[in-house]
Amino acid sequence: MDNLAPEIAEAAARVLTRAGATVRLPPGQTCCGQPLYKSGRHDEARELARRFLDVFAAPDPVVAPAGSCVAMVKAYPGLLAGEPARATRARAVADRTYELSQFLVDVLGVEDLGAELDGLAAYHDSCQVSRGLGLREQPRRLLARVRGLRLAEPARQRTCCGFGGTFSAQFPEVSASLTAEKAADLAATGADLLVCAEPSCLLNLRAHLEKNPPAQPLRCLHLAQVLDSGNGGRP
Repeated sequence: MDNLAPEIAEAAARVLTRAGATVRLPPGQTCCGQPLYKSGRHDEARELARRFLDVFAAPDPVVAPAGSCVAMVKAYPGLLAGEPARATRARAVADRTYELSQFLVDVLGVEDLGAELDGLAAYHDSCQVSRGLGLREQPRRLLARVRGLRLAEPARQRTCCGFGGTFSAQFPEVSASLTAEKAADLAATGADLLVCAEPSCLLNLRAHLEKNPPAQPLRCLHLAQVLDSGNGGRP
C-alpha cells in the first residue's frame, strides 16, 4: 500500500486517530508474504512471517486497511507450525490483528466518525474481507453513518472482482472476464461512487473502469478515504 496507494494508508491513520487510537508505524515493515504463500513458496513466506513477528512484537493491536494482509497474518500459526515457539507467538499476534472496519466497530465501538460525503455509493464485498474474515456488516455500518451518503447494493454482492492476487497473473483472461462482470454489476446500481475495503480489489476495478468507462462515471474510494471525508481528507 505504501507504494501503490499511500493515500489510503494516510486516510486510515487519520481515521484511527479521530476514533481515539494512537497510531504508531513500526519501522522495518515489509510485505506480509501472501503472494509468496499463495504461489507455493512457503519457505520465503516464512521468512517474512518471522520478520513480521519481530516488527510487531509490541503488545498493541495491529490494524490494516487491507483484509488480505490480515488474513495472511491469521495464517501464520499454520505456516510456522514446525517452529512451536514462533507458532505460539504467531497465534498471539494473529489474535490482535484486525481489519480497519473490524477494529473500529468491534473493538473501539466507533461507527460515527463525523464523515460527510454526498453521493450514491455501491459497496464491493471483497472475497478476503467478506468471506475470508466474515466482515460484511462492519463496513456497511460505518458507511451508513456518513452524512449525505446513500448505499446501493449490486445485484450479485458476493461475486469476485477477478483480481485474486496471483490468480490474475496466472489466468488473465478469466480474471478480466470476472472484472468486467463485476464492474457492470456495480455500474448498474446507478452509483457515482465505488467503495471497497480491500486496496487490491479497488485498484483492479479502478484500472478496468478507467479503460472501460461506464455511462455514469464511478469514482473509486477506499473505505478509509470515505470515512476521512469532510474532516480535512480529500477523497
